[in-house]
Amino acid sequence: MASRRPLRRCLLAALSAVLAGAAAVGPAQASPSPASAAPTAAMFSGFSDTFDGPAGAAVDSAKWQTETGDNVNNHERQYYTPGTRNAALDGQGHLVITARRENPGGYQCWYGTCQYTSARLNTSGKFDAQYGHVEARMKIPRGQGMWPAFWMLGTPVNWPDSGEIDIMENVGFEPSTVHGTIHGPGYSGSGGIGAAYSLPNGQAFADAFHTFAVDWAPGSITWSVDGTVYQRRTPADLGGRTWVFDKPFFLILNLAVGGYWPGDPDGSTSMPQQLVVDSVSVTTSDSPAGALPIRGPAGKCVDVAGANPADGTPVQLYDCNGTAAQQWTAGSDGTLRALGKCLDVKDNATADGSQVQLWDCTGGPNQKWALPAARDIVNPQADKCLDATGGSSANGTRLQIWTCTGAANQKWTVG
Repeated sequence: MASRRPLRRCLLAALSAVLAGAAAVGPAQASPSPASAAPTAAMFSGFSDTFDGPAGAAVDSAKWQTETGDNVNNHERQYYTPGTRNAALDGQGHLVITARRENPGGYQCWYGTCQYTSARLNTSGKFDAQYGHVEARMKIPRGQGMWPAFWMLGTPVNWPDSGEIDIMENVGFEPSTVHGTIHGPGYSGSGGIGAAYSLPNGQAFADAFHTFAVDWAPGSITWSVDGTVYQRRTPADLGGRTWVFDKPFFLILNLAVGGYWPGDPDGSTSMPQQLVVDSVSVTTSDSPAGALPIRGPAGKCVDVAGANPADGTPVQLYDCNGTAAQQWTAGSDGTLRALGKCLDVKDNATADGSQVQLWDCTGGPNQKWALPAARDIVNPQADKCLDATGGSSANGTRLQIWTCTGAANQKWTVG
């Protein structure tokens, strides 16, 4: 096992449901006010688990495997058990990972007889991803010595050279704060590179469910909590050390007890404690099963020019060709994504004629889109529609936002 830093029920639906019954671009029609039009649920996911099943059942073995044993590397106190005593569905659409102060199996740990049990699950050999939007909606435990985490390891595992992406870690003595970190060759353990995010006004993460996510693209990883971006890392942050995050990684969920970073439980720690996971999803940007084309005037597709994932690449109309440059997913945060990045209104503008482009996902309002049933694609901040410039359907026509008119150059069909 890797030594780490001591330091919604919204199941994503197919984009085609956005425009149910619309098979082709139709004639111009009146458009309802985008301010009042309700957005529709969107997108397939490359991986999705909402943990539906009877209370006490095990997780889906086609998606997850259970690790067992202790972890001397971090001096953690728990023994990760098999079975369902420490990891089971609750019958209400959650996975519950429970840390208990007990040792019914007589387990032996690095320090002697184990004092605690818990669980650790991963998707190794069942699912891995390279790039995309990776998120989990969870309610974390509370108390000194608790160490919940949602993270990823690079394959094949040869830590730290193979890399680690910590999407969310919390240590119990910081109830209002979570950490996001990367580890690799020359920047592992306590030398990992990351940042922290804290809730305002002393709120505790254990009091409610929160969504922890990364947007992962070639050469960049961006962290967010509940859609608020708090950190972005690129190779430029590594001081000349090797960036090892442009390859497949698998997912891990676990609840550790004690260790170098969180310290051990003490008399203030109430047991058992639970990590309650509502959903886990990965939207891959390069999987045809995880994305769909968006067709517009003359049946042409919304296209990233030259299939270039660089920030600022124009988004245009082009003949539909099935490439990754025309495969779009809609995130649960209201974004539209291709090539691991977001459809973005340039310079956060709201005026008619403001161009759209590809850009790293930031969580900003210029990257939010609503998908009303009238087949408009609306930026709510500007209260304007995605529009093919000049009403043209020629290849290379740049896309922009414009006051919603109901014209054919603002009508889009997904799928």
